[in-house]
Amino acid sequence: MDMDIATGFVWFLAFLFSTTVHEAMHALVAFRLGDPTAYHGGQVSLSPLPHIRREPIGMLVLPLLTSFTQGWAIGWASAPYDPRWAQRYPQRAALMAAAGPAGNFGIALAAFMVMKAGLLSGWLIAPDSVNLDRMVESAAAGGPTFVASALSVLLVFNVFIGLFNLLPVPPLDGWAVLGLFLSDRQRASTRQIETNPAMSMIGLLIAWQVFPMFTSPIFALLLRLLHPDAGYR
Repeated sequence: MDMDIATGFVWFLAFLFSTTVHEAMHALVAFRLGDPTAYHGGQVSLSPLPHIRREPIGMLVLPLLTSFTQGWAIGWASAPYDPRWAQRYPQRAALMAAAGPAGNFGIALAAFMVMKAGLLSGWLIAPDSVNLDRMVESAAAGGPTFVASALSVLLVFNVFIGLFNLLPVPPLDGWAVLGLFLSDRQRASTRQIETNPAMSMIGLLIAWQVFPMFTSPIFALLLRLLHPDAGYR
């Protein structure tokens, strides 16, 4: 298989799995805390199908397009919730919002632990050169393999998407997570801003401008944690 096609396939699968976990975590925590809206929509599930049915463009079309043309995947998804429940129980809604990024960080941690175990056992080695989908490579194959690439992408993508979603701007999860630290009056103000479509658009534009400034330092930190003696620059 052509390397570009194989890399695109890895990115798409990583996006599909990671985004499904993100939305399923939102849905599960909401259900546990009293809002069954997403549960009744079938989104308390690790199957991507109910999430694709809800957002076919964001879950399928755009990530496929970017994976095979850009070498990385972007898209979107959403889990429905009852806004009256969120207004009545703002702290529960904040926990629901935090659950999505928590799911991403869980995937990233699992990928990191498997990679560290592979490096310690000699199954994986540090590559001569690194990028987002080549943080490790197979010692036996002497180069990138599907598993090594998948682990690299799962680590990087989930750290990036988890941190991106925690930016404290609407409509990202971080805006709702602020509710854990605000007074009732402040939470009411943030809800008014969150429901304003114009503010959500502005928030997304700010996030897209700000977050790329942090991607290189975050990637460098992940490399140092993964290969403390490799001396990558």
